[in-house]
Amino acid sequence: MKEPLNDAALDTLFREARSYNRWSAEQIPEKTLRTLYDLLKLGPTSANCCPARFVFVVSSAARAKLLACVSSGNSVKVEQAPVTVIIGMDGKFADRLPFLFPHAPEARHWFGDDELARVTALRNSSLQGAYFILAARLMGLDCGPISGFDQTLVDQEFFKGSSVQSNFLCALGHGTEEALYPRSPRFEFEDVCTFE
Repeated sequence: MKEPLNDAALDTLFREARSYNRWSAEQIPEKTLRTLYDLLKLGPTSANCCPARFVFVVSSAARAKLLACVSSGNSVKVEQAPVTVIIGMDGKFADRLPFLFPHAPEARHWFGDDELARVTALRNSSLQGAYFILAARLMGLDCGPISGFDQTLVDQEFFKGSSVQSNFLCALGHGTEEALYPRSPRFEFEDVCTFE
């Protein structure tokens, strides 16, 4: 049996981790971003479909484009973060299944229904986005997930002419305590969990 992670690891991943709104100026090397992806890509998805696509917004020009797409409450977060990542979802993920799921060559046809493909892309890219956050925390980085943005604008600016749509954004870097709110309440087990 595998040993559980120690308390320090659990604190890093969950108990002490926060969603940050403001960032230090410390930059993140490309090598770190590549290592981060190499970790998150190992998380499970349905039929190993891996529909998430990641745009690491690091240049001033790309940041300016993204700033025009986010709500006013998220502008400073995107402005300050050394990297903001667009977690997208490829609606044509099934085209890559012969490579990703080679032991079932027919797998690409499992997702021929448009609605099933859409739901599968959304569900599994969201999973991969969660793996991204956990991997970032394990690497000593802080995250600020963002859903306050104009999806149509982001897709026009960053995915035009492709089969990819945005799912959510995540600011990435070293967070500061400025504009860090107290942790909001969470439900207790009995509030949301049942046994059947």
